[in-house]
Order: sequence, then C-alpha cells, then structure tokens
Amino acid sequence: MTKGMRWAILALFLLLATVQAAWKDSPLRLAWFDACQQIFPRQPQSLPAIIVEIDEVSLARKGQWPWPRAQLAALIERIAAAGPAAIGLDMIFPEPDRYSPAQLALALPGIPHDLAAQLGQLPSGDATFARALQQAPTVLGLAGLDTAPPAGSREGSFTAAMVSGKNTLRDYPYSLRSIPILDGAASGHAILSAEPEKGVVRRVPLAASVGGQPYPALSIELLRAAAGEPGFRIRGNSSGILSVGVGDVEIPTEKDGRLWVYFSPRNAARFVSAADVLDGNIAPDALKNKLVLLGVTGVGMLDDQATPVGQRMPGVEIHAQVLENIFDNQLLRRPIWASWAEILLLVVPGLAAIFAPVWSLRRAVAALLLLLVPPAAALAAYRWGLLLDGATPSVGLSIIFSASLAFALARANLKRRNLEKKLQAEREQAARLAGEMDAARRIQAGMLPGAENAFPDETRFSLMAFMQPAKVVGGDFYDFFLLDPDRLFFMIGDVSGKGLPASLFMAISKTLCHSLAIRHEGNVSRIARAFNAELSHANPEMLFVTGVIGILDLRDGRLAYCNAGHDAPYRTAAASGALTRLEEGDGGPPFSVIENFPYDSAQIQLQAGDRLVLITDGITEATNPAGELFGAMRLKDCLEQGGNASLSPKQLCVSLLDQVREFESEAGPTDDKTLLVLQWKGATSL
Repeated sequence: MTKGMRWAILALFLLLATVQAAWKDSPLRLAWFDACQQIFPRQPQSLPAIIVEIDEVSLARKGQWPWPRAQLAALIERIAAAGPAAIGLDMIFPEPDRYSPAQLALALPGIPHDLAAQLGQLPSGDATFARALQQAPTVLGLAGLDTAPPAGSREGSFTAAMVSGKNTLRDYPYSLRSIPILDGAASGHAILSAEPEKGVVRRVPLAASVGGQPYPALSIELLRAAAGEPGFRIRGNSSGILSVGVGDVEIPTEKDGRLWVYFSPRNAARFVSAADVLDGNIAPDALKNKLVLLGVTGVGMLDDQATPVGQRMPGVEIHAQVLENIFDNQLLRRPIWASWAEILLLVVPGLAAIFAPVWSLRRAVAALLLLLVPPAAALAAYRWGLLLDGATPSVGLSIIFSASLAFALARANLKRRNLEKKLQAEREQAARLAGEMDAARRIQAGMLPGAENAFPDETRFSLMAFMQPAKVVGGDFYDFFLLDPDRLFFMIGDVSGKGLPASLFMAISKTLCHSLAIRHEGNVSRIARAFNAELSHANPEMLFVTGVIGILDLRDGRLAYCNAGHDAPYRTAAASGALTRLEEGDGGPPFSVIENFPYDSAQIQLQAGDRLVLITDGITEATNPAGELFGAMRLKDCLEQGGNASLSPKQLCVSLLDQVREFESEAGPTDDKTLLVLQWKGATSL
C-alpha cells in the first residue's frame, strides 16, 4: 500500500468522523447557535405577556417569602380585577399554608384548647387562595420528576390533549403538584420542567408527559386558558412530534416537542412589581387583556438560568419570551434537511481536498475561501429563522484541508534523505533527555520524606503528605522531621514556574530550609528570615518560593508558624468540626522577593484531635474540561465532608486528591499538587 493510499484512507476516516459529529448536537454546534443569538438577538415586536414579579422591592415592602396564601390571594384578585386574558403561576404549592389559622394552632401546641378550636374554625389561607384562583382563567404549574418526591406523586386534573403520530415527548414517571384544594381551583395545569443543555437554556418543551399523560408547557396552557379552548393538540408522524397547537395557533417543534427559543435581551418593560400591583400603583390598563405570569425573582430565590444571549434570566421571563416568539411569529426552526445540507457542505469540498493530486498556492487560497461558505450560509439562514450549523462543517473542512496540505508538504520533504537522519538523531536525543528527566524525577521524589511510616512509634500525632508534579518534575515540595523528641518541624512550599528550573530551585530550597531549621534551633521567625536571605543570593532567574513553615510542640499542642505569601492553612477543630483558616501567620511576601524582610510568626493552641491541612495552589487551581477551577469553595466543602475525626490524615489526603482528580477528568493536571495533613492527638495517644 502506497503512502498516498494510506493518506486517502486516513483522510476518509477523518471525514467520516466529522460527518458523524455533524449529525449530533455537539458543543460546537450549540456554541454556534449561541453565537448567532448574540450577534442577531431578537427584537420584540409586542409584549403579549407581562410578568408580575415578587422581587426585592416586594419582599422589602410586603414581607419575606413565602407569603401567606391570603396575601397571594389578594395579589391574584388585584390582577384579575385588571382584566387579564389569563394568569399563569410559575410556582408550585405542594404544602398547606403555614400561616393558616389551623396550621398556626398546630404549630403552637401550648395555646389553650378553646383558642385552638376557634382558630380551627377560621377560613384557611388555602381556601381563600383557591377562591381567588377561580376569579379568572388561572394556570398552576407542576414539575416532572424522575424520582418520587417525599410525599409521592399525586394524581390531578389535566388538560385534554389530541395526539397524532408517535409520542416522543420527554416522559417523567413522577410529578410534584400543588395541594388538591389549589390544584382543583385552577383552570389549567402546565408542566414547568426544563432541562438546560450544558448549563444553558436553549430549548424548552412545549409539552411533556407524566406517566404517559401529555401536559402542555405554561405558555401553551396560558394560550388555551385565554382562548377558552377545551384542550391542546400534538401533531406528529412515525418519526416523532412535528408541532404543538392550540386553537388556530400551530407551533413547529423538534421531534421531542421542544422549541428553540429565540431570545431577546432582558427587557424591563416585561416586569411589574407585585408590591405595586398590591398597592394599586400601576396603570389601569397595564394588565388588561395581557397574559400575566406570576413568578419569584428576589435574590436568593431566583430560578436563574443561563441563556444564549449571555444574560441570566429568571425562568418566568423565559416563558414570557416563548409567548413573544409565538405571538410575533419569530420562531427558530431547524428543518429536517438541515443535517443533510451541513454534510453536503462538508463532504463535497472534503473529498476534493482528499483526492486532489497536487496542492498549489491558488488551491490553498480557494480552500480558505471555501471555509467561509458554511458560516456565511448559516448566518444567512438564521436571518430567516432557520438554524444551520456553520461551525462543524467549517471546522471539519479545516481539519481535512490542513491534513491534506500537511501530507502534500510531507511527501515533498520526505524526498530528502538527510531529513530522516536528522529526525533519527533528534529522536535519540529526545530519548536521552527523557531518560535524564526520569532520573531527575526519581531524585526529586527521593528528596521528599516518605510520610507512610515516617514515625512508626509516635502516638502524639499523625501525618500524611503527597506531591504530584504537573510535568515530569515540579517545583512543589514539603518537609517534616523531629527537631527534638518533643518538637515537630514541618513546611510546604511552591516555587514559581514549572519544569526543570523550578525543580532545581525546589531542591535547593528544601535542603536549605531543612538545614536552617536545625541551625536556628526551631525559631520560626529566624528560620524564615535566614531562608529568605539565603534564597535572595545568587538567584539570576528571579525565582521565588511561597511557603508555610511551622513547629508543633507535641507536649501541649502549641503551634508556631509563618506564612510567606502562601495559601493559609486550614484547621479542623476536633470538638466542633468547625473549619477555619490560619490567617494570623501572614508573615510577609514570598521568600526571595524582598531581601532581608523581617518575617514574623504567629502562635495558636491546638486541641487534641485538631487537624491542619496545608496545600499548594495546584489543588484550588485544578481545572476541569469546561475550564472551571476547583476553587476554594469546593475545597472547603471537601474538607468539611472529611472533617469526621474518624478519618486519618492519610484517608483525608486520599479522599481530597481523588475528588480533585475526578473534577479534572480528562483535562489532566495543570499545576503541581502538594498536600500535607497533620493531626495532633494530644500529649498522649487519643
């Protein structure tokens, strides 16, 4: 088999892999659709839906959430009096009103029996709320669940649905509904569940099933309630859902009943404060003949969702945007021929690139111009409301063209025999370098003390340490040893930079600090100052070291330590399990930054069983494939979960490192990771 044939087979495999990617909603395709929405956001033509929001102003003026049902009833009555077409509540009430008189009597068992009986005779807030819901066409929400809620799923009324074709709706086995008195008072019921894609809401279901029974989305059910229609319809064929409709409105959907939402930026005109509605501070016709959505938007209770336009929006506003899409006929559709068109844009130029006999400058320029065709065609289609993937074909063509051009160049260069000899020499040199680097790794690892059985007869403390370089060698280090039978010296450090220079500086730093700790008889401040002074000499690369130096008196638990620009250590109290940071020992900048800096130390008193956790920034700055950092909050959660005193330092160390590796997943390490866990058990063994 010739090299040309091998290249053609490899290129065909690449082309096939790209074709397979073009069939799926890959992250690249979703990112392209998001970019289209950001470049050409929707411009609203009308505002058929108004959101009455329980916002921060409402909470400040009318009390914290949840409000008594009687207050919600007053709000619904105010809205109903304004003459809306229908009212939709983007909320669920699965429990009775805790502010009802009878519920208050149960919550106050010490009150006199006759007073409790009198409270039980008063109207409940739920009954008042139910009567208010009956004053206008109202729609209550329900949630589809994959697992049973604590109270179990509850049957309830539903809107009649006419279903034609294959039912491919998302089906939930369980649901969470409002209590029966409220559920039965509403004119309609809508499913509120939506599942973001990669954390972003791009598509929402216009209908979904609970136990095989179709339910409309809030937008569809509001249209039905406003029009007085007895039900809604789902049209499909043997492949799945085609559209969802009510009355004379028909909305095309994906095969699973979802709609691509055409977003506009946040619009303050959509919102009216619930406090203003209750106080009568809105225009008389502000809600008249409008589809009114009631939702909670206060900080801390916000159903906040990421959207393609780069803004986070409450879920109730997304429902309003869907209604605007329908009313203004500004719908995004992905036609059934979209995937075939994208593959055609990929395959035809790709095959031409694979089997082109000769590459020239003119052909390379033509190839670059062809790369612009898919995104240009996709943007033009988007202006007509059609979703075409302009990114995947363009990236696929880039790969094919690049590989084809690389092969043509490689084929010409392979004619030169001396290149093969040079490459062979380079391989041999790389092998030698790899061997030397591996030896450097073993030497560096051998310099760090082994923590597994370092103190086999010691019962006053337990210690575990670990260091993993990001590359073959790294710049993190730790050290520990007994200054005398009753004092333990320990430290952790992080050299600036990575690789071989950092590893060499690490070896110098670790050895130097060990020697200075012995020479200065365990005085933390003097050790830090001497260490800084020595490192500051003969440092042409201007490297520096962040670190924590500590000495623990094993007789009484007194800890003296100094922090030089490093992450503050964590302390877990054995008695309470509380997690704190040791901030007082911030003695100054990293070592070798300011020569002759007067480093200071701090002292704290440990209690028997207390643990110290020292890390380098490779733990908190570990990155997952999405580019997110592990961060201090996740570390805090891990340490609090591992705060059980029954966990040994080794178990805590292993648990934390496992969680960091799981978070990194395929991304791999980006920085050296070092961890030291020390537990003082007391003057005698616990």
